[in-house]
Amino acid sequence: MASFEFFAPCPRGLEEALAAELAELGRLAPLSVGKQVPGGVHFAGPWAAGMAANLHSRIASRVLLRIAQQGYRTEQDIYAFALGQRWEDWFSYQQTLRVDVTGIKAPVRSLEFVTLRIKDAVCDRLREKTGSRPNIDTSEPDVRVFAFLTATDATLYLDTSGEALFKRGWRLDKGAAPLRENLAAGILRLAGWRTDTAANMVLYDPMCGSGTFLAEAAQIALGVPAGVARRFGFEKLKGYDINAWQTMKVQAQEAQRDARVRGVPSTIFGSDISGDMLVKARANLERAGVGDVGLKQVDARDMAPPVDRPGIIVANPPYGERIEVRGRRSPRDAGEDGDFESSGGRGQFQRAQPDGVDAQFFKAFGDVLKQRFTGWSAYLLTADMSLPGQMRLRESRRTPLFNGALECRLFRFDLIAGSVRKRPQEGDAEGSKPEA
Repeated sequence: MASFEFFAPCPRGLEEALAAELAELGRLAPLSVGKQVPGGVHFAGPWAAGMAANLHSRIASRVLLRIAQQGYRTEQDIYAFALGQRWEDWFSYQQTLRVDVTGIKAPVRSLEFVTLRIKDAVCDRLREKTGSRPNIDTSEPDVRVFAFLTATDATLYLDTSGEALFKRGWRLDKGAAPLRENLAAGILRLAGWRTDTAANMVLYDPMCGSGTFLAEAAQIALGVPAGVARRFGFEKLKGYDINAWQTMKVQAQEAQRDARVRGVPSTIFGSDISGDMLVKARANLERAGVGDVGLKQVDARDMAPPVDRPGIIVANPPYGERIEVRGRRSPRDAGEDGDFESSGGRGQFQRAQPDGVDAQFFKAFGDVLKQRFTGWSAYLLTADMSLPGQMRLRESRRTPLFNGALECRLFRFDLIAGSVRKRPQEGDAEGSKPEA
């Protein structure tokens, strides 16, 4: 059985969680987890390993199949390297093509020029072998070729995912400030929410928006594969293991049907101040195949525990912007795709200056957490480092994460009875390893 090398990019900060998730997928296909690098994890195995990662990984952004790696000094070296690959073994000239290049400290005049040279090399190779060149389609290509450049080496990949994996296929109504599905899934894992633990945990999102946390949490609890509702790029490549894929796909569809019969777990709860957002959340939950979690329209400053035992709160509150009384949130630019997140530049960290409305809201939100949620743990994703101070709560952990290009922090608050203790100095918990 042939073995391949793969690379799975993910939101930065979730590498350890992704490695643990991939290791668990070894029960479905022979899979060997390799090195973690900033923004992704290497792994190896047969076609089944790559297909299982596409179908089941909730944290990966893509699954890239490594074609070759070689040293280079000039753009011409990269062209010759790409020209020498057997692209005709993977796809035909009749399929449309897109090429993307990223790099770190690459000694080239521009990545755009290298992109052009690799595109020319792939097209020239196919014309030489088949007599025709493929057409270029940058929006919805049949095949994507990725290249990653370091100061000395070029690595060529074929994308096996197609659209980014955080595009599950169920979220049509996003609202103004969407949270990427794979980031939400990673946060849930950091909070301890997994298929084997969800039955004994309570989860509440008091600012649920379009329902991303809730849909991901319900699918995890019910064992619904992340990619059951979508197609993948490898289905347009030559030579993938179609028999293994058909078996995996049938099993995934059966899991989805079983989840619809069982319904959403009774330990998942959500609310939002905006009735319009709740309408979107219900529609998204239905498309995700998990049904309605019993959403309520509640101002987070007036919320109460949904059950009489402690659990976890997860939320992506509005950060660095006004919180309007009527529940309308302003857009946040989090980027669109994040195709190859391991190699891009770092996003600009937003040290927002809260206005009076923000400060009042978060003080009241912190008060209700302290007064009504003793014994709970709250996980809040924000781009505003001043959030714990505004809430007058001490964080027990802060984990750097990225929502697209936007640098954020995941603050964990362990809510205990009594007064607020002295908050840690800047950097006390920074850089501590995420729990996987």
